[in-house]
Amino acid sequence: MMGEKTLIDTLVVGAGQAGIAMSEHLSRNAVPHLVLERDRIAECWRSGRWDSLMANGPAWHDRFPDLEFQDFDPDGFPGKDRVVAYLEAYARKCAAPVRTGVEVRALRRNEGRPGFAIVTTDGLCEANNVVVATGAFQRPKIPPIAPKGGALTQIHSVDYRNPSKLPEGAVLVVGSGSSGVQIAEELNESGRKVYLSVGPHDRPPRGYRNRDYCWWLGVFGEWDASTPAPGREHVTIAVSGTRGGHTIDFRRLALEGVTLVGRTESFRAGRATFRPDLAENIARGDRHYLAVLDRADAYVERNGLDLPPEPEARRIYPEPECVTHPILELDLARAGISSIIWATGYVSDYSWVQVDTFDANGRPRHQRGVASEPGLYFLGLPYQSRRGSSFIWGVWHDAKYVADQIVIRRQYLAYRDASQRKAL
Repeated sequence: MMGEKTLIDTLVVGAGQAGIAMSEHLSRNAVPHLVLERDRIAECWRSGRWDSLMANGPAWHDRFPDLEFQDFDPDGFPGKDRVVAYLEAYARKCAAPVRTGVEVRALRRNEGRPGFAIVTTDGLCEANNVVVATGAFQRPKIPPIAPKGGALTQIHSVDYRNPSKLPEGAVLVVGSGSSGVQIAEELNESGRKVYLSVGPHDRPPRGYRNRDYCWWLGVFGEWDASTPAPGREHVTIAVSGTRGGHTIDFRRLALEGVTLVGRTESFRAGRATFRPDLAENIARGDRHYLAVLDRADAYVERNGLDLPPEPEARRIYPEPECVTHPILELDLARAGISSIIWATGYVSDYSWVQVDTFDANGRPRHQRGVASEPGLYFLGLPYQSRRGSSFIWGVWHDAKYVADQIVIRRQYLAYRDASQRKAL
């Protein structure tokens, strides 16, 4: 139990991949700390993912540097249960002091003295430093255009589990990123009629010339990009680790039975309307895909690598009818649609962090995770220091930097001037 006078040197909030990585680096630096988790270790992977989810990166790549996935093909894509087991094993390996079932309700700066006061479901405590390691996927985002009332079942992708959990009937999946595409594929394979709303997106190859896309990003130096390219801050990426990892191709999805529509625009009187942008959105994805292949070919030639050519990767399926004659309006009842799945991402929720360290849009003001408020740190943010920051390996490197900054701050606060040293 924690009481009002309990003092913690460094408190880490959240025991997902960010919190576990943070704990390891704090321990390496002999920084006393506690990790609080409102549910269980890696809870988002446990209850915030659908049953068949596979990681979007291969096991050799999406892991911490000093622990491999045991008894698993390094080139394979672990399922969510394997990822949970991996993070639990890592927490044991670094003896992370995790206390589960304790939710942090409020965080406030102390008045007239250093540190923070923290309100939890297990009482009050104080900490000199706090690391907010709650990640980027905090509150599901459903756009305001969602129809109100009616008989439709509407869920966010975070609540989707498998086709059997949905009522009978066709399904409209809104969102063409990794989650939306993988859910649409699974529903289609189960025999459901599926409509997939496709917006602007990037469509990288899963693999090319015997190398995974993660490898290509590495040799291109893309993982270390400190910020997104201008105009690409919110680009959706369609990639999948299912079926052993495969390239997403929207034309192939259509040939397999999925009906593609453009971006969802509105719902009125039982009818959905879609923008006439489907063909351009797919063409944009093609341009990105082919640009990656061109860049990879140039890299192979420039460096004399012995990687086999793959001309079949440039095959483009014929345009399906749903692209050449796009549906712009759909009567949901006549189409038999009983469910809508909103694969529309998440928004951050820092309402419990009652400290002046956020901009007008609610985003943390920070430099590589070091907040503008002294003693407060963030971990697991997109592009916290680089493109790879949201990945297991990337958050490990960010945690190392944040831990170093905490050590430096502790050294300054521990300083005693000459008169104080003589008094001792």
